[in-house]
Amino acid sequence: MTDPGSTTSEAASPSGERPSAISPQRRRVVLGVGGGIAAYKACELLRRFTESGHDVTVVPTASALQFVGAATWAALSGKPVSDEVWDRVHEVPHVRIGQGADLVVVAPTTADLLAKAAHGLADDLLTNTLLTARCPVVLVPAMHTEMWEHPATRANVATLRERGVLVVEPAEGRLTGADTGKGRLPEPAEVFALCVDVLDRDGETGRDLVGRHVVVSAGGTREYLDPVRFLGNRSSGLQGYALARAAASRGAKVTLVAANTALADPAGVDVVRVETTEQLREAVLTAAASADAVVMAAAPADFRPTSRSEAKIKKAEDGSAPAIELEQNPDVLRELAGQRAHEGQVVVGFAAETGDATGSVLELARAKLARKGCDLLVVNDVSGGAVFGSPDNEAVILEADGAFVEVPRGSKGALAHAIWDRVGARWASV
Repeated sequence: MTDPGSTTSEAASPSGERPSAISPQRRRVVLGVGGGIAAYKACELLRRFTESGHDVTVVPTASALQFVGAATWAALSGKPVSDEVWDRVHEVPHVRIGQGADLVVVAPTTADLLAKAAHGLADDLLTNTLLTARCPVVLVPAMHTEMWEHPATRANVATLRERGVLVVEPAEGRLTGADTGKGRLPEPAEVFALCVDVLDRDGETGRDLVGRHVVVSAGGTREYLDPVRFLGNRSSGLQGYALARAAASRGAKVTLVAANTALADPAGVDVVRVETTEQLREAVLTAAASADAVVMAAAPADFRPTSRSEAKIKKAEDGSAPAIELEQNPDVLRELAGQRAHEGQVVVGFAAETGDATGSVLELARAKLARKGCDLLVVNDVSGGAVFGSPDNEAVILEADGAFVEVPRGSKGALAHAIWDRVGARWASV
């Protein structure tokens, strides 16, 4: 979409792909496996890397081999597997493996491995590999909640992140035995998606969002008429999830407020689930209090019934339809822009437009940008239902000063990175 009325144009250079759109380049991945019960999940992660054409070397710890044997790793990777620095000494594996890698990912990373990595210890092949690697390193912790929350572990995580290591926040859920809490390994599919994102962006912005807290909303809200019926919209949440995943791969702390989505939680992202617009408003405002940026990719319902029936509304015998009175929902984006938590907070909105007799898609979007008061507005032309549920997207990113960036059709992950690039530019200009 081109806006002939704008005087400033900037070519977008988005990068990053959706998990299903893997670069054909064969990249060398080292998959480290720590000695935790979640080691079995690394088998699926390994399979995803190999099936997408990557050259994978598995380096388990001795403890990991108590959970999954070397024969399994060798069969899945097509390579011999060892935890010893003394095997094939003439090849100097404790140096060569790390030196030749494009990515090192350790999943699961135990508390012990975090401590060794933070303090530079090297008593086996995996810890030696971590010391010699000069490529991106992704550590995916999995452990009991008490271990993850221990001050020693938190200090080790902070040290590693300061050095540029991407330490993924663990998921919440069922742990070993009957325990439940934070410390669960994220789903392998999402770990894989994050790793591919890191691989695709190495050499560009890297972990440029380290130390930033960002909030992303996704999905479509529902306003209930009765216990079974609601007013809603077609938003799938795919773009919001792509934004959350992209921010996590760039090192940010990410809070994702998800409205009625059926998507897996992105790795390393804190997910808050909501249904209605008011619930979304409360969750976003709460998270925004400590956020450096808020991206409102969700599609809140514009209206809600003035009252909700406690029982299912029955059909009338005479065939008449009930009259439903509506009222406007709160304008969450405008509220965020008008009551920023602190100076320098960047607020990004989305506009799904079709154009009408009053103006073109971009004319209506520019009016919305001025009305909402946000810094950036991502404009989608949704004529004919385009964008909704699709893995691809194209957009124009409008800026409050009149500049704009045209993002050509590509993956929603590519658009997500283009948006974070513009957010980063806003921070840099403050």
